[in-house]
Amino acid sequence: MFRRLILAVAVLLSITVQAETISGVTAGMDRQQGLFDFYWDKQQGRILLEINQFDRELLLLTGLAQGLGSNPVGLDRNQVGDSRLVKFERVGNKVLLHQVNLKYRALSDNPAERRAVSEAFATSVLWGSTVLAEEGDAVLVDFTPFVLSDQHGIAQQLKQRKQGSFSIDDSKSVVYLPRTKSFPQNTEFEAQLTFAGSEPGEYVREVVPTPGLVTLRQHISLVELPDDDYLPRDFHSNSGYFALKYYDYATAIDQPREQRRIYRHRLQKKPGSNEVVEPIVYYVDPGVPEPVRSALIEGASWWNQAFEAAGFENAFQVQLLPEGADPLDIRYNVINWAHRSTRGWSYGQVIEDPRTGEILKGSVTLGSLRVRQDFLIAQGLLQPYGDSEVGTEHIKAMALARIRQLSAHEVGHTLGLAHNFIASTEDRASVMDYPAPLVTLGDGELQLQEAYDTGIGEWDKLAIRYGYGIAEGDEASYLAAVIEDASKQQLRFITDADSRGVNNAHAGSHLWDNGADVLEEFSRMSELRRYALDNFSAAANRPGDARSSLDETLVPVYYGYRYQAEAVGKLIGGLDYQYLYNDAGPESYALVDADKQQQAIDALTETLKPEFLTLSEKILRLLPPKSYGYQRSNESFPAYTGVAFDGIAMAEAAAGHSYSILLDPERAARLQEQQVRRGMGPGFNTLLAQLTEQALARDEYQGLQAAIHQRVNHVYVHQLMLLASNNSAAESARARANFELVKFQHAIGEMRLFGDDPQGYNAHYFYEANRIAAFMNGDLKVEPGDIKPMPPGSPI
Repeated sequence: MFRRLILAVAVLLSITVQAETISGVTAGMDRQQGLFDFYWDKQQGRILLEINQFDRELLLLTGLAQGLGSNPVGLDRNQVGDSRLVKFERVGNKVLLHQVNLKYRALSDNPAERRAVSEAFATSVLWGSTVLAEEGDAVLVDFTPFVLSDQHGIAQQLKQRKQGSFSIDDSKSVVYLPRTKSFPQNTEFEAQLTFAGSEPGEYVREVVPTPGLVTLRQHISLVELPDDDYLPRDFHSNSGYFALKYYDYATAIDQPREQRRIYRHRLQKKPGSNEVVEPIVYYVDPGVPEPVRSALIEGASWWNQAFEAAGFENAFQVQLLPEGADPLDIRYNVINWAHRSTRGWSYGQVIEDPRTGEILKGSVTLGSLRVRQDFLIAQGLLQPYGDSEVGTEHIKAMALARIRQLSAHEVGHTLGLAHNFIASTEDRASVMDYPAPLVTLGDGELQLQEAYDTGIGEWDKLAIRYGYGIAEGDEASYLAAVIEDASKQQLRFITDADSRGVNNAHAGSHLWDNGADVLEEFSRMSELRRYALDNFSAAANRPGDARSSLDETLVPVYYGYRYQAEAVGKLIGGLDYQYLYNDAGPESYALVDADKQQQAIDALTETLKPEFLTLSEKILRLLPPKSYGYQRSNESFPAYTGVAFDGIAMAEAAAGHSYSILLDPERAARLQEQQVRRGMGPGFNTLLAQLTEQALARDEYQGLQAAIHQRVNHVYVHQLMLLASNNSAAESARARANFELVKFQHAIGEMRLFGDDPQGYNAHYFYEANRIAAFMNGDLKVEPGDIKPMPPGSPI
């Protein structure tokens, strides 16, 4: 009898649970209607989500509405995350949010073939919940745990940047209602998440009021997928576009399995007209102050020139973001203004349909301190405060010219375009390059009028034709004709992997450089640098600034040659090549001429000479210890001298940069191979012999120049040791570095080190000889960080 009673109670409870309706559970709650209806349970602080369509694919997006404010960490305001294809699934009383694996596909009409691929590779269930109530085909779930979870990967980012181990503190994390809303095509959720952690890193300590508690706002969007009218476009290595890559297991056996499409916005013409069905509109963050705001709008608007060249009428527009619009709403392409504690990178991101590559939203993040860096560079070069009658309008004009170019550049990324770092050699053919300010010397003074180009480049117009132009006939023929036009106009495309870093082999593609002839431009820049240093004075800063702040103003003047030096270095062991397809001619690349390589070596060895590195006594006496209330930062010159300015450590850092170019392991291996293949030209052994001869020239220098010469020698020995001990370097390069160390040691052994030595060379060479001996015996381990670094250069 007792068992029957229990069974009856259980049945009644089951009936009660099943009878629970959505309207009953949500009575009295605020309801938001849209793509997904949801309810706000203010009593428990919950979001209850109503789901009435299962197995329907949609986009899951994440973003940050409130950032950390630290460029090195990279968690910025209005940053967007990855686009993930998901669907809700119901199994019994559970609802799952399931991410689809789009990396492996079968684009086939055969469902069994598609199923074979989908079952072969893992997927990801992102979240699960128990059904709270149901009504008809709809169920109600508590979506709050998902909204309050770290979907943007904030804790992982902090850990990767070595800022500590953080996790969400549930007691301090809540739904952020003002930005939680629903629309017909998208439903938006926002949460204020607090991450608790121990031993926070220096960047977190710099920007967070209580560093052990980091509070940010995360945004999550569920978005309806676009219709099927978009036509994907094929990728070409010379098109200039980012590639959407996936593996199609349904391709024929004689066709490639790896497929590539480009990312681009949808753009269609009205029948019989150049007018577009719907223009691409970008909105500028109203938080940008004037005159920067107008500069951003003008620069971004340049892209309409490219769309007009591609046959569209008024297809690209730039406006101010309407009041009340959410910058993370997928309906708005937004140019965001991001404040950080230090200057940093700007970037362009997209939200795309991961099935096709269609760009659904462009999101540009511009660092607010970038404009100040250009102003600082011009300040140091032009000394504008020496005459009370002279204003700074020409310097502001240069900084704003850079902002226009930067706006166009980052918007270009959100149109689908990658960097084109060879454009600077082709008369500034693309805004997708990284431009250095082109400063000229005329009428006895430095000029800024041509510092930055205006308008869209010729390469950019071709790229927009490829990505957005509408083919009248066969699309493959149209795209091939655009690529052929680029070749006829001698407009090339070389991007990041072949351009970044001091060790890249491409002889023509660089960052922050100018001109078609890198040696000629380097010589010109060296003259400008010497002129600017000879004329440097307190007039570089405002009269009301602390005198000690001249340190940071001098940095971009003294080290301003650094990127052109990298361009010169790429001639050494360099190659000239393009992204070829197999129908090209018999030769795939060319070696840089041997004489030009030697000229490049000679140019870089000049940067190691005391004449190049030594500041005048006039400038040294101008640079005092830091004033009270001020301190050194990573934008200041390095120093070993405590509070005093260090005129030798600055040269050490510069020498470290030049030697890192000349003694790069990959460059050393290329030099060796090219010399034996050609039987002529500079090899790595001749490069080392030239550097060693310069290091042993003890009779050429006196005073400060002698001290700098000795410090440069110390860096040389250190860099040789780094190469000799580098297990990733070619054995032949390590052998040459070891042998050169022994030669250097032997040359010191033949010196008379105990006579008169007013310049201190005896102690210097004796010390280096002992270091070499210790290194050879395995008693000395060297690290790159043992040498003082230059202050950060990029981004300029």
